[in-house]
Amino acid sequence: MPIKNNNNEIGDSELVDSARHGDTVAFGELIGRHSDKIYNRAFSIMRNREDALDISQEAWIKAWQRLSQFNGRSSFLTWINRITINLCLDCLRRNKRFNAESMDQIDEESGGVERQLPIETPNPTRRLERHELRERIDEALQQISHEHRTVLILHEFEGLEYKEIAEAMECSIGTVMSRLFYARRKMAVLLSGLRQEGY
Repeated sequence: MPIKNNNNEIGDSELVDSARHGDTVAFGELIGRHSDKIYNRAFSIMRNREDALDISQEAWIKAWQRLSQFNGRSSFLTWINRITINLCLDCLRRNKRFNAESMDQIDEESGGVERQLPIETPNPTRRLERHELRERIDEALQQISHEHRTVLILHEFEGLEYKEIAEAMECSIGTVMSRLFYARRKMAVLLSGLRQEGY
């Protein structure tokens, strides 16, 4: 049952304040509220259930250890999401599955001049509540590389700027832009049938 105060559910910020003072029940409430979201964020990047579970558990441990660093400028969920994303990127680097691609390779994949043309792409963040659309987007995300998928998620879903993504992924802003272009183009092809189906 959610923790309540005067018949109203206590907000995350109040729970964080209590948890900072050693209240494990309050922290447990935060886990209960957001554990599914954190697991889903990890899975969206890792595409592996065991890795996602390990990373989401590690994210909660780090959040508990670093509660004193949470300054409240963003929501608690945004804060722990960033912790989760960083853990995912670290894991991909350790596993050597996160190999930087050269700009030349990106040019070959995206057709060079074609990059200058406007691309009409479906917005994967719209109407995500629809279960079928979620499944279609998830299937499409599985068909693009870790690098392209991660850039797309960080920019479209997390709202990170190019510079923030470049720093997190340890590459240039140009590489981020190229990967995002390729990811959008690939997703547009994979999801090309959605418009005809009324999405």
